Amino acid sequence: MYKKRLVLASTLASAMALSLIAAPVLAQTWPTRPVMLVVPYAAGGPVDVVARLMAARVSELLGQQLVIENIGGAGGMAGAAKVAKAAPDGYTVLASGSAVLANVPLMYKKPLYNPLTDFEHAALFSDSARVLIVPKDFPASTLPEFIAYSKANQAKMQYGSSGGGSGMHICAVLLNQAMDADITHVPYRGASFAMQDLLAGRIDYITEQISTALPQIEGKTVKAITTLGPERAPGLEKLPTADEAGVNGLDCGSWGSFSFPRGTPAAIVNRLAKASSDAIDTPALRDRFLSIGVTVTAPARRSPEYMTKFVASEIARWTPPIKASGVVLD
Repeated sequence: MYKKRLVLASTLASAMALSLIAAPVLAQTWPTRPVMLVVPYAAGGPVDVVARLMAARVSELLGQQLVIENIGGAGGMAGAAKVAKAAPDGYTVLASGSAVLANVPLMYKKPLYNPLTDFEHAALFSDSARVLIVPKDFPASTLPEFIAYSKANQAKMQYGSSGGGSGMHICAVLLNQAMDADITHVPYRGASFAMQDLLAGRIDYITEQISTALPQIEGKTVKAITTLGPERAPGLEKLPTADEAGVNGLDCGSWGSFSFPRGTPAAIVNRLAKASSDAIDTPALRDRFLSIGVTVTAPARRSPEYMTKFVASEIARWTPPIKASGVVLD
């Protein structure tokens, strides 16, 4: 019996030693195969567009492909929940941001994950303002005109979003609060579907990210009313912000990020953070971002440690206005 105990103790000690060696080795060799990058929205939307630009450059830097899988539903929660439940081996990553990590869980009665405890947040890489856009023949062209028209016609107006609890939905809810207007929400399966109905004049407005709205604005197929951020946005420098138009506090800016399932080794998290930082320092990618109204995050904001604290601060920032809106989703 004594010898068996010695053998068992020796086996356990060897296993522990191997695990201590394996972790850094795993991190140094990761990834050895393609990595699934989950985008929790339909293809063609703003999160998808930015994620694909990032994936192309990060794949080059890591030497393995980041393969995008679009999993829409529940305002982005369905895709995020899949990542939260995945094996923490570094081969499943969430490409998301403000809506999925700071907004959506606050609006649902039973959120499918906890953004603070179910993920290892790796990197912030982009910031983008939203823009209020309407059909090209909409009878208002400035924010004061839009507010006056909406208040007078709210019973027959509709606004679209990429789903209940999405960033588009939340931003429009805050806009409606600021206007003191009750306007019908039409949720879609993705931002591109909402855009299609806006172009066709079947809905009256959306609050879209500039990255996907800019081509339509430049093509004059839609009309831009105002940007919904603290300062004028790249590509729309001539368009006043809501603050400048007299409506304060409508900061609906969104940010892009990568997150792993909780328990993913820190060295792997740090390697993706480094690759993400190097990617957005690439002049070609930085220029491409600017061309669609997206800016890259400053170096001091790119670490896993910063992002973890930032997610908590964003949840705290959004909790009061979302609760005040009274919107609760099943």
